[in-house]
Amino acid sequence: MKAFSDPASVAVVGASADPAKWGYWLARGALRGAHRRKVHLVNRSGAVIDGIATVPRLRDLPEPPELAVLCVPAATVPEVVEEALDLGVRAFVCITAGLDPARETALAGRIRAAGARLIGPNCLGVYDSMTALELAWGNFTPGALGIVSQSGQLGLELAGLAGEAEVGVSRFVSVGNQADVTAADVLADLAGHDRTEVVVLYLESFQDGRALVDTLAGLRERGKPVIVLTVGASAAGQAAARSHTGALTAGTEVVRAACRAAGAVLVETPAQAVDVAQLLLDAPAPVGRRIAVVGDSGGQGAVAADVLSRNGLELPELGAVASRVAALLPPGAGVRNPIDLAGAGERDLSTYSTLVDLLLESGEVDGVVLTGYFGSYGADAPSLEPAELAVVDAVGAVAARHGRPVIVHSMSRDSVAVRALREHGIPTYATIDQVGWSLGLATELAVTRPRATDHVPAAPGEERAALDYLAARAVLAGCGVRYPAAAAVSGLDDVRAAAGRLRPPYVLKAAWLAHKTESGGVVTGLDGPEAAATALADLIGRLGAGAYVLEEMDTRPGTVELIVGGRRDPSFGPLVLVGAGGTASELYRDVAVELAPVTVEVAGEMLRRLAAYPLLTGWRGAPATDVRAVAEVVAAVSELIAGRPDMAECEVNPLLAGPDGVVGVDALVVPR
Repeated sequence: MKAFSDPASVAVVGASADPAKWGYWLARGALRGAHRRKVHLVNRSGAVIDGIATVPRLRDLPEPPELAVLCVPAATVPEVVEEALDLGVRAFVCITAGLDPARETALAGRIRAAGARLIGPNCLGVYDSMTALELAWGNFTPGALGIVSQSGQLGLELAGLAGEAEVGVSRFVSVGNQADVTAADVLADLAGHDRTEVVVLYLESFQDGRALVDTLAGLRERGKPVIVLTVGASAAGQAAARSHTGALTAGTEVVRAACRAAGAVLVETPAQAVDVAQLLLDAPAPVGRRIAVVGDSGGQGAVAADVLSRNGLELPELGAVASRVAALLPPGAGVRNPIDLAGAGERDLSTYSTLVDLLLESGEVDGVVLTGYFGSYGADAPSLEPAELAVVDAVGAVAARHGRPVIVHSMSRDSVAVRALREHGIPTYATIDQVGWSLGLATELAVTRPRATDHVPAAPGEERAALDYLAARAVLAGCGVRYPAAAAVSGLDDVRAAAGRLRPPYVLKAAWLAHKTESGGVVTGLDGPEAAATALADLIGRLGAGAYVLEEMDTRPGTVELIVGGRRDPSFGPLVLVGAGGTASELYRDVAVELAPVTVEVAGEMLRRLAAYPLLTGWRGAPATDVRAVAEVVAAVSELIAGRPDMAECEVNPLLAGPDGVVGVDALVVPR
């Protein structure tokens, strides 16, 4: 991979003297690194570019380049590649788009067979600030952020935002169609790139997802956290799912689960990605979720509290330190959290730094957010600038001494004080929303460690017909799910005989239906053999003859309906899901998803993420359910889907959780 970051020589094939063309940008960028490497320009018409003569073909060069950048028409790419391989070129960056898939595959195969590597086709290029390598469209500001992007233009947007935020770019790689070199290859190479401290990854498709998770975890272990950006859930993928689990584990939820396993975070926009990167690069790593908010406006402090809470942070009411805070502020000032300065900042600007020091020293909070006017005093009243800058120095010293994050939301976007705050390692943002998502995600990164996941490949396979209910029950019971007693029935005599052996009340089910309730294939509350026979006659009349099941009905009071399921994702392999269950599971979408398998401990963490979790621990006087038993079922189902490559999906919905354990009352297994 070194040829893509620091080649000894490079040739731009398709170089142009026209500033409106790709070939010009590539040639100009390549020439900026001419002090470090030999640069050759290839142009069929022999143009002169910035005073540098070109040659018509690669074979006219005095020596073969180590790296060739291709910016030529799609039809000529194979010819140029053959010529380059004959000369001994061993690395290609193909900007050209428009190769048909078959030709692209053949091109990548030919390059690999010759012992060479290819980035692209259809990419925007590469940049490395350490080695003066600039082979891409656009302008880059050097910095510490690595960018790996499947979309060239979106990657360029990230680079532009990074420059505006004074974060800058360490290395940029647009991977394009990934015909040979993949995003995972580029990410793995960044592990040893000294200048890269944080990485942003944009992908639209994931090939070997488990291998990518391993790569991201490796970067995290090297102290290079990764911020992931991807596109949303696929409505088509949800519609094609055979189970509730399939519909609930689409798109971004799967990627989010992969990020958790890898110790990475998922963001929604390029701006969010750069905001989080700024905090990760500038501030000390968060050590917890407890945040104190200090504002010079009661309204801004209250809004900040709401925003931070929505982003998973906590605003604890201050304890012993509250009296010391109150001593610094006017009577009636809010001192519990958020803290309202009530004019104390205007009376004495040093109140800001004194409060930050006091709060961090107390041990009651893990970080401080200043929100409001700080950073604007000198901009609006120049006579206050020296005093404000002195306070900025003091805040910077306090944050450094305590090693805790101090984040500022300032009403000024770019004052002298704001720039000074950033120089002191105090991330400063123009909106409280930026503070909320940046600190929230940085904290999530800090408190979540990568977890070991079995490298279970997402093997190809086609789904077959789902097993009938009793067969699916048997599979799930085999991994530890408890079910009520049941019997197969097909006629009135069968159902009466089965009712005599089972304990009423009963449930009668059409065994072949995957979603029985939606099809009217379930009758509950049957109190005896004749009621069961009547119900079966009605079902046969409506649904036809077939395999039916009579089952003892779980009548335990106070049970909670859950869904537990597994699915084999085409990119990330086996997944496990738990959530609020029953017929409305897809409506509420209150679920937690992880890569399978998971331990009972991780399953417990999944349960605690659910909005419905209080129902399991005793809501409004109801008895608590056996949460450990639920977690054990989640772990068992995760082991089942991970250990059975012949299984596409499995599901228990609902799983009824009560104080005395859990019981499954439905089952779905879809083989492959």
